[in-house]
Amino acid sequence: MFSIAYGMRWIAQRTLHAVVCDYSAATSRPVAPGTESLSVSELGRQMARSGGLTSADLVSYLRERIRRVDPQLRSVIELNPEALETARELDRERASGKVRGPLHGIPILLKDTIETAGMQTSAGAYGLVGATAGKNARLVDYLIRQGAVILGKTNMTELAGFRGGPDGWSSRGGQTRNPHQVDADVGGSSSGSAVAVAAGLAPLAVGAETNGSIIVPAARNGVVGLKPTVGLLDRNGIIPASQRQDTPGPMARSVFDAALMLNAMSGIDPQDPASAGAPQGIDYTRLLVPGALKDKRIGYPATFSTNGEILPVENTAQFSRALDVLREQGAVLVPINLRLADASRYDELLLSDVKDELNAYLAKRPGLPVKSLTELIRFNDERDGAEADHQPVLKEVNASTLTSEQRKPLWDALIQDFRSTVDDPIKAQNLDAMVSDFDTNSYFGVAAAGYPGIAVPSGVDEDGLPTSAYFFASRWAEPTLLAVAHGYEQAAQVAIRPAI
Repeated sequence: MFSIAYGMRWIAQRTLHAVVCDYSAATSRPVAPGTESLSVSELGRQMARSGGLTSADLVSYLRERIRRVDPQLRSVIELNPEALETARELDRERASGKVRGPLHGIPILLKDTIETAGMQTSAGAYGLVGATAGKNARLVDYLIRQGAVILGKTNMTELAGFRGGPDGWSSRGGQTRNPHQVDADVGGSSSGSAVAVAAGLAPLAVGAETNGSIIVPAARNGVVGLKPTVGLLDRNGIIPASQRQDTPGPMARSVFDAALMLNAMSGIDPQDPASAGAPQGIDYTRLLVPGALKDKRIGYPATFSTNGEILPVENTAQFSRALDVLREQGAVLVPINLRLADASRYDELLLSDVKDELNAYLAKRPGLPVKSLTELIRFNDERDGAEADHQPVLKEVNASTLTSEQRKPLWDALIQDFRSTVDDPIKAQNLDAMVSDFDTNSYFGVAAAGYPGIAVPSGVDEDGLPTSAYFFASRWAEPTLLAVAHGYEQAAQVAIRPAI
């Protein structure tokens, strides 16, 4: 009865959103075509002009665009019914001379793992649809204080991939599609966030990553995705997988916009052990200046080594060109051997973390149809049928037996091993950062280390799909990492926009 009743409310809510979109589009001023592709800075400049673009205009325009474009993409899972009134209030503030910051009046989408007052936070799962969380995740409050307008929530790979199923698919939101080519890989699990930004449905979106969930969809959809150091940002109010690995992060169409987001999202949790030593009060745009690449020492994998075997790296044409761009901008490129850590027990440890942390989250989240993974598995079987195994990873998670005490020493050793694969060449060669072709999957070890990485568009492949360069570095190295990525982006000028 619960799911049927909620389903009727959900249909009514979606119908209301469609009506609001139509009404707001009909009553707002016309917005110039192409506005959906403008940077945050340009949007801010237009809003600052007397009689220029307003936040309410922009919200109405984007909601109408979502109504028209998103049915074929399925990137937005829910709209915020308060977005237009929030935008109008921010316009009134601006008119009175109060501007909260660079994100004042800028619409932003949130991944469906991020708690948002008055909206669902379900990780794409019907079993987690019920009472709203009742409050915002702290990072959402940080964004709101900086003037961001919460436009809605994005679709994602259900349960961040821990149900099992195609990247970008959730039972609640359906299959998210790549805007560059509808049958192309969309990446997971922050699929909707990446697609919505690429398709011009919002200038900014927040993703969340355990391992690859920001980087992969950003690369596959041709946008910028920053996975920060674990502990740099407050993680309260985000549906967890593993506190050893989880972090939210910005997704945008440029490195500068991602840095603006990082500024607005910044704020640590003093109770989070991962936040110990995290820098605070940094302006992450400060080093994003012309000439930032000059004399920067940047390593790139010439070989990979694993289990004593050294494997050569064959660079794609796009990555070879990326290295040329870096060299032309004055960077010193250093070939390195990138050792791969032994990840043979990584999945076992991660799934055990997920079991404990999801069970704990469900037990304390009121108003949901389920209170545990066992109940969620039963819910899915009753809703979707038990004839086919449609939740293999979730069942594997629930079958995990390692205790927290057993996992800790194994995790400690494994994470240290992953960290050394990054730290050792950086120290040995005095590097500022490293770069690799995204398709080498080097992001996996960086994420497992809890270190920062950023995907930046590098062109297109032979099929016309986006390619990406992946920059990474050691703990808390975001200022330099963003400067290097920005320098490459500005020199390369290879970002592509999907033809929608």
